[in-house]
Amino acid sequence: MPSLADFYARVSPHVAHRPGAGLAARIHARVLSASGGRLGRRLLGADVLVMRTTGRRSGQVRESPAFFVAHGDAFAVVASNAASQRFPAWWLNLQANPDAEAFVQGSWRPVRARRADEQEAAELWPKLAAMYGGYDLYRSIATREMPVVLLEPRA
Repeated sequence: MPSLADFYARVSPHVAHRPGAGLAARIHARVLSASGGRLGRRLLGADVLVMRTTGRRSGQVRESPAFFVAHGDAFAVVASNAASQRFPAWWLNLQANPDAEAFVQGSWRPVRARRADEQEAAELWPKLAAMYGGYDLYRSIATREMPVVLLEPRA
């Protein structure tokens, strides 16, 4: 019997840019941070963090939830956007300004984002796909790269 995560992975590429999809993500980010990490820290069996980035055009603070795996003292996320042709806005924002914050395990942490190199991405992909099987499906249907992004601690 397919899991809820499998169902979500099959459906999400078709609804990712429909009205309300961004609202659901923003609400999830708010609930997770407002509850101190008690609500919404896991979704579909995966750990969730909230990234706080600066809008590359607006300069406004943006908060986005993302599945993650720990990688040493960093956090690895995938810029999948449900296999959309467009990169997620948070990745475009981080490319313009890699300094951000991540809300993980009940606290905000200053981080600096960078794209994982080829070897790191190859090492991390199986862990990311095991955490959320939808990533393998997304990779098989995507028409663009889906970078693995490392959020590393900064002072």
